[in-house]
Amino acid sequence: METNVYDVVILGSGPAGLQAAIHATRAKVSTLVMGKPFKSSLHRAHIENYCCMERTAGEDLLQQGIKQAEAAGAIFMDEDVIKVSQEDQWFIIRNESGEDLRCRALIMAMGISRNKLNVRGEKELFGRGVSYCVDCDGGFFRGEPVAVVGNESAAASGALTMMFYTSKVHLVSERLDISEVLDHQLRKSEVSIHEGRKVSEIIGQEQVEGLLLDNGKNLDVKGVFIELGAKGAIELATALGVAMNPDAPQYIATDKKQKTNIEGLFAAGDICGLPWQLAKAVGEGCVAGLEAAAYAKQFR
Repeated sequence: METNVYDVVILGSGPAGLQAAIHATRAKVSTLVMGKPFKSSLHRAHIENYCCMERTAGEDLLQQGIKQAEAAGAIFMDEDVIKVSQEDQWFIIRNESGEDLRCRALIMAMGISRNKLNVRGEKELFGRGVSYCVDCDGGFFRGEPVAVVGNESAAASGALTMMFYTSKVHLVSERLDISEVLDHQLRKSEVSIHEGRKVSEIIGQEQVEGLLLDNGKNLDVKGVFIELGAKGAIELATALGVAMNPDAPQYIATDKKQKTNIEGLFAAGDICGLPWQLAKAVGEGCVAGLEAAAYAKQFR
């Protein structure tokens, strides 16, 4: 197999992603799983409503799923994804180390973002300078000073992206947790890094007018991008033109085979909507894995 080329790539190593990996790999296609299991909401949960299973720690369940997928032949990459694009009939996935990987079928199973700063001004100024998606809203702040808040790859790559739109970008982070490659790119850029700092308040009346840090410093910004974690489904899906559920636009729209409107792209788990339950995630992961494998085999 050519290096960095796979039949199926799965974004997310929670229950939907792991079940998809088990079924796709057993269908005899090369399968790569990307993501960090400890970020799954299941990692911190205890399961007691899953059929045929007694109360179980979510962390233990995830580790067992990883072992099953690896035994079937799945490969795991403990890195976040910062960009997804298409080229001909390939999906191109860029990881936080700057590597590009290719696949025929892609499964989005990375759950949903539930992370907020929970500071004054965040809720009140949402949509008026506060955003949770650099890729979606970055273009609205051309030439304006902005801040990106977060500790991981989404924040770091978001800050670098904003440098294409404006010359003044602040990155506020308690502690950066990113790959060496991304860290090097960030520190050689002109992004102003405020490491070891927290946000105390987002300032503004009708629009964002500034960002107050916990050391009393006030950053003069017109936009605040809150990127607390890895690139989420909405950011990646938006870049590809994936259709969202018209009744609940925070979720990806799929059919009963977990297909999206993009040929070769499937979705499973919490990003497809309620209920946020293990049983639903596993079932959708099963279907997505089988369908993605069948799709990828067409190109052999």
